[in-house]
Amino acid sequence: MNPIRSRTLRGALVALAAGSLVLTGCGSGSDNGSKSEESAKDKEAAKAQSAAVEYGDAAASKGPAEPVEGAQEGGTIRVYQEDDFSHLDPGQIYVSDAGQLSGLIHRGLTTYTQAEDGSLTVVGDLATDSGKQSDDGKTWTYTLKDGIKDQEGDPITSKDIRHTIERLYAKHITDGPTYIQQWLSGGPDYRDELPDGPYEGDHLPDSVLETPDEKTIVFHFETAQPDLPQALAMPGYSIVPEEDDTKAKYDQKPVALGPYKIADFKPGKSMKLVKNTEWDPKTDPSRHQYVDGWNITFNHDRADQTERILADRGESANAIQMSGSVDSTKIKQVIEEADKRTIKGYQPYVWQLNMNMDRLKDKKVRDAITHALPNGQILRPDGGSYAGEPAGGLLAPTLPGYEDGYDPYGKLDKPNGDIEKAKQLLKEAGKEGMKLTYAYANAPHRQKQAVIIETALEKAGFDVQKKDIDPSTWYEQVGKVDNGLDIYMTGWGQDWPSPSTVIPPVYDGDQIADGASNYSHINDKHVNGEIDRISKIQDPEEATKEWVELHKYIVEEVNPAAPLYYTKQLQIYGSNIGGARYSTVKSYIDLTQLYLKK
Repeated sequence: MNPIRSRTLRGALVALAAGSLVLTGCGSGSDNGSKSEESAKDKEAAKAQSAAVEYGDAAASKGPAEPVEGAQEGGTIRVYQEDDFSHLDPGQIYVSDAGQLSGLIHRGLTTYTQAEDGSLTVVGDLATDSGKQSDDGKTWTYTLKDGIKDQEGDPITSKDIRHTIERLYAKHITDGPTYIQQWLSGGPDYRDELPDGPYEGDHLPDSVLETPDEKTIVFHFETAQPDLPQALAMPGYSIVPEEDDTKAKYDQKPVALGPYKIADFKPGKSMKLVKNTEWDPKTDPSRHQYVDGWNITFNHDRADQTERILADRGESANAIQMSGSVDSTKIKQVIEEADKRTIKGYQPYVWQLNMNMDRLKDKKVRDAITHALPNGQILRPDGGSYAGEPAGGLLAPTLPGYEDGYDPYGKLDKPNGDIEKAKQLLKEAGKEGMKLTYAYANAPHRQKQAVIIETALEKAGFDVQKKDIDPSTWYEQVGKVDNGLDIYMTGWGQDWPSPSTVIPPVYDGDQIADGASNYSHINDKHVNGEIDRISKIQDPEEATKEWVELHKYIVEEVNPAAPLYYTKQLQIYGSNIGGARYSTVKSYIDLTQLYLKK
């Protein structure tokens, strides 16, 4: 992951960089009453985010999108962005910055519409509905809407959908989601099915992926896949027209199907978007095209973004943070002076301290580490109470099945840690004075957290050996199976509202490999078996109950990672921005609704 950029951990919708300030807020200046009130509001909002997602029919999938009250046409929105976008090729997009941009320029078979309360419905985007299933959920059929064209005016057909899926098997696609490929081709070795993608004339068999006519695409799975409509709504499954595919070069110059297209792009410096005149609002149930364009410049850190937009002068009155957050040093001023120009909400992430189970084999040692950690103190350098809250478990408040107050290690009751309990467990394990190699990302707030964690563990009786790692290579380093480390922080967020996008990728023993997301190397027979069993359950409510029970087993009986904190988002926008709301899909400002007031 990159240093100060929000991006996904393999398998997360919009995940977090090792060095990123997920939300750089701070609770100073707020009294306890207002903090509690704010927390209660956040929890209510999280309930909507964790509600079961509805699957929309043809009526729900028709365009145009519901108009935004008071919206006006025209003008250019100014965007201050920290870093260049990680990718522009949809197949490579598994990051929050590029995921935000994707909503403006790309489209897929399905997408989401968001209700006033934040609840979500999956609807057809290019497809006429969210999908028709048959064969007990093993077969899904999609029909394309009429009038879908790319920015060059070329119609999109089922061949383009098939090509989009098959190109994800090619070796140059390395960073995008892999759910559908694995579902179609039997697991992590899916590339063996189509090693060169479709570029040499090879294709997946019709028994797997079928295009009976120009408007129809049929997915055939070996097992039921009730979450397919949500997977297809991920930016990584947006459509790449076959005739325009330039393989690896597509990452520099993609072809738009969304309401905007790239008019000018200077990597590392700037990007300008203009209206895509071939986009037809009658086909789009979720996006708008109110402004004429977007002027994006890079190299604005969070402090610079916050200062410019808070000043609200000149172009900054028309400005937003796209995937940045309010800087921690400015949070008090922003809340006092411009609270009405902010959006807030829970993000789907849980930060945890992973414990390398190849090296820390004694559960009492892992429990001692967990009890020693002062979660409340660890949260402060990442923004304090506006940034999140101490976590008792490893499932975020945005997930179905989340249990408010779940706290088997007393992290909520004792946010400063329980050093005496930790000492007792370490003594019982006979490991007093045990050396711990602790890695942390060499970014300002991670450095502060490292001091807090080191101090607590030293008090508990550990001999902590700290090792700093460049944030830009953080996940590359800790993602190695033989990483030589004992403990290290990672964050994880759901790809859609289901524990099936959290527990299997992070805690399945079959997922231990370099670059995979099982950072603790947990390989528990019961956990592995339950993941296989629960993954086959078609009823989402029944599956959720089973995932929650398995989560409790992982936390209480195995303890591969100490839960640290859940994260929240806070962004500021200029006074001339209209339509601003929190996207419960993206966990950032909803770009599809924005307009300029004058």
